[in-house]
Amino acid sequence: MQMITLEEAQRRLPEIIEKLTPGQEVLLTRGDQTVASLRAILPPPSRKARQLGTLKGSVLSMAPDFDAIPEGFEEYFE
Repeated sequence: MQMITLEEAQRRLPEIIEKLTPGQEVLLTRGDQTVASLRAILPPPSRKARQLGTLKGSVLSMAPDFDAIPEGFEEYFE
């Protein structure tokens, strides 16, 4: 476990956080007393890759005019 003074942590906080590995802890001290700790959290679980077609067949009905041009929008489709 690494110990760093509070003043040093204030100067180098981004660097300290970047070097932390999951589960590692750094204690921040003021004088001879520990005042806080920084601990790296585990990274979020990776997501599964999306697959095309997983919702195929899930649309059970569709309005007959689904792809009709709405009234008043004709000029946008010329």
